[in-house]
Amino acid sequence: MDKTGAAVSAERLNQNESTTTHVSWKEYLAISKTGIVTSNLMTVFAGLFLAAYYNGVSLTADPLTAVLTLLGAAMVIAGGCALNNYIDRDIDHIMERTKDRPSVTGVLSGRQTLTYGLVMAFGGVTLLAMTTITSAFIGLVGLFIYVVLYSMWTKRTTSFNTIVGSFSGAVPPLIGWAAIDPGLHPVAWTLFLIMFLWQPPHFLALAMRRRDEYAAAGIPMLPVVAGFAMTKRQIVWYVAALLPVSLIVVNFGAIYTVTAGVLGAGWLILGLTGFRTQNDVQWATKMFIYSLNYLTILFVVIILVHLF
Repeated sequence: MDKTGAAVSAERLNQNESTTTHVSWKEYLAISKTGIVTSNLMTVFAGLFLAAYYNGVSLTADPLTAVLTLLGAAMVIAGGCALNNYIDRDIDHIMERTKDRPSVTGVLSGRQTLTYGLVMAFGGVTLLAMTTITSAFIGLVGLFIYVVLYSMWTKRTTSFNTIVGSFSGAVPPLIGWAAIDPGLHPVAWTLFLIMFLWQPPHFLALAMRRRDEYAAAGIPMLPVVAGFAMTKRQIVWYVAALLPVSLIVVNFGAIYTVTAGVLGAGWLILGLTGFRTQNDVQWATKMFIYSLNYLTILFVVIILVHLF
């Protein structure tokens, strides 16, 4: 972003800060990014559920641990998202998908957004600490990576920002597992790897769809700095790496193994079609939607094969 653009953004930010309107709980939900919270809670629960299963613990016998873990993780994630909104107030108005955030329109002031984010984040860490210190520590590390290393630093300085963000996005299963078993069984780390490798192709596909907006905001996403051809190659490499990693846990049984294999192979085949497509954005949209279905189906199956 040039100096003129920065000045305009600063002026807009100051104008929005002075706006006073009635604030409802819906505005706070909006900056919490409830979609992200919900999807991540699914992986937190998977870690929690599997830890109980492999340690011979019944969640129904200790519902308080489950409630504290899920509520604490939800608050940490929501707090991190709100802090991300606070940090990005000066550029969010440029992007179509973020221009109507309450932190951008001025419905929520910078102080309100910051205060809410900090209270939610550290309140969530406190709840996690009531399960195990390890769970709270992992939550805090994930928060630090997302807010400081990603949002405040790498998001605006390097195309490796997606990799940095993937570390924070991969910790939810560890948070859930550590609430039961601070020792973190190898299965927990496998869930972490699955989440880590899933995120780059998911977010790079999104970045392809929004390349012009990222470019206008001065965010060096890979499609902006290296083009679509390089981005497509990176996406396919990550999907190819994810397939064997998802099959490491063969002890999950035949149903899981077949499901993971079919889902991974389907995603890889779809990815390879990108090298011959005439419409990169359409292909990226298909990859983005597939990634959402992949994660949902995979983790639902992980839970189900251990439930029955």
